[in-house]
Amino acid sequence: MSRVSTGPRTTQTTAHALLRRLHDHGVRTVFGVVGREAASILFDEADGVDFVLTRHEFTAGVAADVLARITGRPQACWATLGPGMTNLATGVATSVLDRSPVVALAAQSESHDIFPNDTHQCLDSVSVMGPLTKYCVELRHPDDITDLVDSAVSAAMTEPVGPSFISLPVDLLGGEVDTARPHPGARVLAKPVGAVEDGWRGSALRVAELIGSARHPVLVVGAAAIRSGAVPAVRALAERLRTPVITTYTAKGVLPHGHELDYGAVTGYMDGILDFPALDTLFGPADLVLTLGYDYAEDLRPSMWQRGADKTTVRVSPTANPVPRVYRPDLDVVTDVREFVELLDQRTAGLAAKTPHDVSPLRERVAEFLADPRQYDDGLRVHQVMDSMNTVMAETAEAGEGTIVSDIGFFRHYGVLFARADQPYGFLTSAGCSSFGYGIPAAIGAQLARPGQPTFLIAGDGGFHSNSADLETIARLNLPIVTVVVNNDANGLIELYQNIGHHRSHGPAVRFTGVDFTTLARANGVEAVRATTREELLAALRKGVGLGRPFLVEVPVNYDFRAGGFAALTI
Repeated sequence: MSRVSTGPRTTQTTAHALLRRLHDHGVRTVFGVVGREAASILFDEADGVDFVLTRHEFTAGVAADVLARITGRPQACWATLGPGMTNLATGVATSVLDRSPVVALAAQSESHDIFPNDTHQCLDSVSVMGPLTKYCVELRHPDDITDLVDSAVSAAMTEPVGPSFISLPVDLLGGEVDTARPHPGARVLAKPVGAVEDGWRGSALRVAELIGSARHPVLVVGAAAIRSGAVPAVRALAERLRTPVITTYTAKGVLPHGHELDYGAVTGYMDGILDFPALDTLFGPADLVLTLGYDYAEDLRPSMWQRGADKTTVRVSPTANPVPRVYRPDLDVVTDVREFVELLDQRTAGLAAKTPHDVSPLRERVAEFLADPRQYDDGLRVHQVMDSMNTVMAETAEAGEGTIVSDIGFFRHYGVLFARADQPYGFLTSAGCSSFGYGIPAAIGAQLARPGQPTFLIAGDGGFHSNSADLETIARLNLPIVTVVVNNDANGLIELYQNIGHHRSHGPAVRFTGVDFTTLARANGVEAVRATTREELLAALRKGVGLGRPFLVEVPVNYDFRAGGFAALTI
């Protein structure tokens, strides 16, 4: 292997200052793919910051997104100029739609040679990334880098949290900085900063009155409640008032799996999957819907709760309402979710507990569905796979631990409905962006955030193979992720939409030839087996968690498509 060296540098450069300031803000890992800017940055310029090389820039972006989501701290990702930056863009889009504080960084052509669309590999990075980010800038002078990092982190950590982007011309990245120039210490936030509207405390009294007069109130919880630190307060309020909690995909786990007041996460696919009026059962009797940290991007649409009884709606959020055309609450409270819930707990201290509306028919249907004992000739069903994963996760994880990650596809909605989640972000998927290939990088981020806890990944063959090169990254890092690839040799979700729209499918648009994912895994250094029955799958999962290293299980599956039951998907 070629090695070129001109000896160690003794000057302090932009690269040193960049990594030191990221470290000051709590960043300990930079995920990415490096290009010719390696002449200016080695990523060993600051102690305490590790570089994780990924096979694709999208993986770097999503791994940073998930690590940021779980830790609540800003994280960083890196790409080279031109096509590296554009590859990173989908990872950045994931963090803006899934609400994670990420600082995205990309090299740029030399400052004197930036002619977008003319210079080799030179694109207008700021114009590309600007619409996807909360703060977007190109470095103009080496001594500005510390201030730019501070601005990037400040924007990323302001609700709604999201990505910032800094473009770094390679000559300036290697440029000398003035070490005598003073910089104040980094402002490290315990949690994101949100808007606070005057008079919100008075609104808490009004909400307490609404709860007092309601027969069947429900709490609809989104991820901003988790980011605010409101989970203990939400649990305490729900348990004291015996008020059911329903969550978005992202907030699954606010109440632990099996809690009597956990009415589950909602997906527009649930009626069709269960062949049961699940949304009517969940929301029909409710007369007060109190949304706490709700975010439209998390894909629980207001039309899903507008069923049955007339409802009063209350929105509590750290941001002004961005979607009044689709959600115009009767009372809108802009403030910190935790502070509001804690005050509401005080204001409702004299109220009697409620009688939660009955969802036992839905729970019975779910139990019946998951217990499905049939052996199908054309492959397992995804609910059988999820039930097996839940079983082994329950056997393996300590109380309040464990993470199930889902890539994107029809199977993902089985995860939303059925996956165990005993802690906030105990189930992870991309509710907002939902890009194929999300699963591997999300599992990497989850395992790095929770190194002592089991991480399971479920992925379909379509999405998994779109980003399967980073199996090697999992192997190189020796992350004990247990991956389940549910393989039907098709883009199953798209086939569902074909059936919804046309009552038939068209193979050339959705069908693949077969891939042997066990051989693929072994080629990347990951042990793998194939499982075709529940018994084989349970044995494989137990083996995987016992190994303490990466493991993959390929499971042939099939779907029983029905065109009915998906009316909630109508926009």
